[in-house]
Amino acid sequence: MEKRRKQSVILVIVVIAIIIIVLIAGKIISKYTPSKEKMDLSEYFGVTDASAAAVIVDHKISDTQAVIKDGMAYLDYETVKEMFNARFYWDSNENLLLYTTPDDLVSAAASSKDYFVTKQKNTENYVIVYADAKTAYIAMEYIKKFTDLEYRFYEEPNRLVVTTDWSDFMSVPVQKDTQIRQKGGIKSPILAEVTQETGLIQLEAGDAWDKVATEDGITGYIQNKKLGQAEKKSHGHKSRKEKFTHLLKDEKINMGWHQVTVPEANNTISEVLSGVKGLNVISPTWFYLNDNNGTLMNLASAEYVQYCHNQGIEVWALVSNLENDQVDSAEVLNYTSKRTNVVNQLIAAAIQYNFDGINVDFEALGKEAGDGYIQFIRELSLKCKNNGIVLSVDNYAPTEYTAFYNRKEQANFADYIIIMGYDEHYVGSDEGSVASIGFVTQGIKDTLKEVPAEQTILAAPFYTRVWTETPKEPDNDMEAASEDYVPYDLTSQAVSMEESWNMVNVNGIEPTWSEADGQYYAEYVNDGKTYKIWLEDAKSMELKLEAAAKENLAGMSFWKLGLEDARIWDTILKYMN
Repeated sequence: MEKRRKQSVILVIVVIAIIIIVLIAGKIISKYTPSKEKMDLSEYFGVTDASAAAVIVDHKISDTQAVIKDGMAYLDYETVKEMFNARFYWDSNENLLLYTTPDDLVSAAASSKDYFVTKQKNTENYVIVYADAKTAYIAMEYIKKFTDLEYRFYEEPNRLVVTTDWSDFMSVPVQKDTQIRQKGGIKSPILAEVTQETGLIQLEAGDAWDKVATEDGITGYIQNKKLGQAEKKSHGHKSRKEKFTHLLKDEKINMGWHQVTVPEANNTISEVLSGVKGLNVISPTWFYLNDNNGTLMNLASAEYVQYCHNQGIEVWALVSNLENDQVDSAEVLNYTSKRTNVVNQLIAAAIQYNFDGINVDFEALGKEAGDGYIQFIRELSLKCKNNGIVLSVDNYAPTEYTAFYNRKEQANFADYIIIMGYDEHYVGSDEGSVASIGFVTQGIKDTLKEVPAEQTILAAPFYTRVWTETPKEPDNDMEAASEDYVPYDLTSQAVSMEESWNMVNVNGIEPTWSEADGQYYAEYVNDGKTYKIWLEDAKSMELKLEAAAKENLAGMSFWKLGLEDARIWDTILKYMN
């Protein structure tokens, strides 16, 4: 009996041991056995609707999906601009899709298969663009026509695989049938089965797992022991990037703006030019937006142009958006028909009056006008180019809040980009210099990040501001209530170079040189008011001229003729020859 009991105990122990061994072995086998779980590719690509398609750009799945309509893939306008080609312009007011090449304006109406290259009609076998209440959707095939990209469409699930990066890549062959998994590790779900000799793109090399991509848009991980030797390859793609040409002068631009507010002011041109030296371009303020249909006020004079030409000076007529405060600039710029009206008037005037260039001075725009403004520059540039007219565009010194002016795109189409190197301090701002040397050099530096030096002109002021601090009546309660209380009212007025120095001299003040500002500074009290002036003279101007010369800019411009000290031209002439 005792013997049987012992045998039973042993048997139980053996069984338990076997079970333990089996469990351990099972865990070991499970641990080292690859998972056969396959990931649903619709889930992987995020496609849940048959009318949608994933968009994979350079091996990355986009958050935005394409829309499938009548067998064609469409992308929404904002996605096209952000990811592929910002030169497309959608006019939601007139339901027009525009694209501007270096030579032509291409237009397509919503829901149409036709498009026009300038006036020549072309037809596709698909609707080019359609719109809903929110946005426009552009056919991928039409996007490709103007964009340096290639794409393929795959089904089950629907997806667009787009290539925009044409740099060399690492190609790696599969040596043994295996799987691409979502993550590195044999327990990660399978994304794709790959067979021997399949070519993959190696994105990252790892110790045991490489990150790879397939031609049909899958990106995942594969055991590198099952891969061959990676080899650098070229796409063999011929770039289709657009090339722009410009009407640039051989000599340095020495330009001055002439403020003309009434026709009679044109008669002063001989007087305005009497003291200048080396000026080769003059820009009279002849045109401005005068209503919301894009009608221009025109103050141009053929006699003025002929006089300037006789003096060897080109005329670049200025068009502004500031003179009539009843005009909504965004309203004009965001309608294709209204922009066209402005462009046609300017070109007709250029031909009629025989001026040489157009200078665009659109200031104080809101962001809502940004796209329309850039499209205006594109459209105007084409007609300027076709008529041999130089196009220059005035710009603020770059700041974050003026980024929508898009100087880089301006420089593609316009011939010259002018930095308004002044109004560092202005009416309504704190007191300070109109154009300190630090402000000017930073403006040049930031502009050159977007614009080539040979297209960049620096504008400098022939004026300064006199800042007046007028004491307020004592207000002890207000002063005690606020740490920011200012005991004076601050005003300013723009004055000419000569007038500002006369004010200093009359008050018996000896200005001091400010190294930080690159200007003389004067301060005095008169009749209880404190006056502060950052002065412009030959010394301060020479620093600006040196800054432009150092960066080999295309030239200088000056606001405005008539405010300068005549002696300043000798200094300017040294740098313009």
